[in-house]
Amino acid sequence: MYAITGITGKVGGEVASHLIANGQSVRAVLRDRAKAADWAAKGCDVAIADMENAEQLAAAFSSTEGVFILPPSDFDPEPGYPEAKRVIDQVTRALMAARPQRVVCLSTIGADAPHDNLLTQRTLMEQSLSAIGLPVTFLRPGWFMENALWDVASARDEGVVRSFLQPADKAFPMVATKDVGRLAADLLRQHWTGTRIVELEGPVRVSADDLAQAFAEVLGRPVRIEIVSRESWEGLFRAQGMKNPQPRIRMLDGFNEGWIEFPDQGRSAVKGDTPLLDVITALVAGSRAT
Repeated sequence: MYAITGITGKVGGEVASHLIANGQSVRAVLRDRAKAADWAAKGCDVAIADMENAEQLAAAFSSTEGVFILPPSDFDPEPGYPEAKRVIDQVTRALMAARPQRVVCLSTIGADAPHDNLLTQRTLMEQSLSAIGLPVTFLRPGWFMENALWDVASARDEGVVRSFLQPADKAFPMVATKDVGRLAADLLRQHWTGTRIVELEGPVRVSADDLAQAFAEVLGRPVRIEIVSRESWEGLFRAQGMKNPQPRIRMLDGFNEGWIEFPDQGRSAVKGDTPLLDVITALVAGSRAT
């Protein structure tokens, strides 16, 4: 039995689906029972647990071969990351109580970055789970290709993708969530000791120019990149409702300046096989369906 948190999202759902397809038993760990029906229909055991409730989580993680931890994302955290720290504390307590045979935790590229930024929340999770005395794998994927969802409307309606990743021709490590979920499922079924880190990126690195070209091919119209100036970021993010945009700004700085990167520029990273064009095709099709 494998307990999967974040199962209603793209990555967690792919982890569970891949395990089920390979004949494995899955326990769907959800906060909302109303979302359990689909997974129960697929034969999953269901456990209701909040990521800030160690007792509930420990019950969900008990008697399992492996647990997949997908920490909730907070893109506008309070200073000092108190929300993330609450989750980290409760998840750590739950794993120490339940003692599953092994743990795979979704982390991120940049969890080893030298400067504080939005991804520091994953750094803190890695630090805590490294001390629980269980076999733990931290899966560090690159930038999700699916983040391009936010660019679909402007690419379709204006022929423009406004990029915070810059310069436009700089290639970044990106990966499809499908590849992340499938690798996480495979890692859960492996046997290892201690703590290990597995890095993952897509088949090729992706620039903003590549993103515009993919949109142009799918949409059948010219699409150009418009670089969003660094000086405008804070005002833009605050106008969108963010209260503490600095961690997000520093994360973008880290990618653009190169201090958020795999240690060997991805030479040792596992390579996914989903191309950018497939992801953009699905995103555009999804926008038409809605």
